[in-house]
Amino acid sequence: MTRGKFTIPKNQEELLAAYEAEKEANIRGARDKYRKIVQAGISKWIQDFQQGRIVINSVSDLRQLIEMDLSLQKE
Repeated sequence: MTRGKFTIPKNQEELLAAYEAEKEANIRGARDKYRKIVQAGISKWIQDFQQGRIVINSVSDLRQLIEMDLSLQKE
C-alpha cells in the first residue's frame, strides 16, 4: 500500500487496520457509556419533575439531555 511518498509493508497494513478497529471500538464503548449517563439524567429529570421539584420553565434541561441522547444514537 502506498500513502503519499511512502510504501507501507503488508504487515503494517494489518497492524493499521487492527489499530483503527480498536480505536473505533473504543469510541463506540465511550459513546455507550455517555448514553447511559444521559439516559440516567433524563430519568432523574423526569422523576424530579413528577415530584414537583422542577417547574415547567426548566424543560430546556430535559431538551438538552434528549438532544445529546439522539446525537449519540446517530453516531
